[in-house]
Amino acid sequence: MVALAQVAPFSIEVPERTIDAIRERVACFDWAGLPDAGAWSAGIGLAELRRIADYWVGHYNWRAAEHELNRFPQFVADLGSQRLHFVHMRGSARRPLILTHGWPGSFFEFMHLVEPLAHPERFGGRPEDGFDVIVPSMPGFGFSGRPPGIIGPRATAGLFRKLMTEVLSYPRFLAQGGDWGASVSAWMAHDDPQSCAGLHLNMVLVQARDAKPQTEEECAHWTRRQQSGLEENGYASLQGTRPQTLSVAMHDSPLGVAAWIIEKFAAWSDLPRTDGIPDLRARYTYDQLLTNVMIYLVTGSFATASWMYRGRILERSSSFGSGERVRVPTAIAVYPDPAFEMAPRSQVSKSYDVRRWTVMPRGGHFAALETPEPFVDDLRQFATTLDFGVS
Repeated sequence: MVALAQVAPFSIEVPERTIDAIRERVACFDWAGLPDAGAWSAGIGLAELRRIADYWVGHYNWRAAEHELNRFPQFVADLGSQRLHFVHMRGSARRPLILTHGWPGSFFEFMHLVEPLAHPERFGGRPEDGFDVIVPSMPGFGFSGRPPGIIGPRATAGLFRKLMTEVLSYPRFLAQGGDWGASVSAWMAHDDPQSCAGLHLNMVLVQARDAKPQTEEECAHWTRRQQSGLEENGYASLQGTRPQTLSVAMHDSPLGVAAWIIEKFAAWSDLPRTDGIPDLRARYTYDQLLTNVMIYLVTGSFATASWMYRGRILERSSSFGSGERVRVPTAIAVYPDPAFEMAPRSQVSKSYDVRRWTVMPRGGHFAALETPEPFVDDLRQFATTLDFGVS
């Protein structure tokens, strides 16, 4: 068991000099010296990025964002080699739910859902539908400490299981995740099915090594994913092979970090597009986008957050072993993610015990931010079918 003395309350308090330095570097960016390859045709649209930069310098208020984040009960747990930051709100029903973010997101993705999930009765719902909500920052992300070295999703799953079962003393819990959170949650369910009461995914990253596409539908999906990967997966190849080199380039460029991250929000979200130009503000405010970026910047965590890609390669956790299957009841929420199309149910069922399959009418990669109400509803409905082992 982890001693209670190793868990401490936490509040975000970023030094003013850090905020000022970031703002000054954004304000001094040399726009005149940067050529434009064409609006969104080769990456971030510079006109949009300049509007974001102007808002950042003239209107964005980190202190307001910090105050809002600090409304939620936050803690840090010392797990020996790794410090973990997490939000923990006890709910109206003792059903533990851990929500795990991915890259280029942060724990911020779920903050607007914490109270509705914990206390649905405050929003017109039923108290028995509540959860004890836990939202950790991934190792090397945000306010979690730097890992001692490169870490992957399976090792992260082990840390999160320890957080849930030993630190917080929950014998059973529901795990939810998308992006890296989908991989971490899947490994939590795979490696400790006794503790994981259920698994809810809005992306499937890990499948059994021998779960090959066979039907016409499965093969067509595989072909589409391979083709889209040629256009979309350059960032993953770079972060999976040369994260250190990329981090040097980004370390002193707040606007570079913003461009790298926000371009993914534009490419991966279910946005209206005109002549290929995405309308970011149809789903997000500039405050939301910048708060997520600022969490990387004020903690200096862009470098260590990119390690997860290298870590997956080094720990060989991109697939379960041949013949292995997640035995935990699993719900799949299928969003029209423009970059990462969900595999057919028949394909996913080769690796997971799929009990629920919900096709969402809208929403993309960042489902909790883009379409929060359907996301919450699907979680609640799935949870009613699970055995949390509490009366």
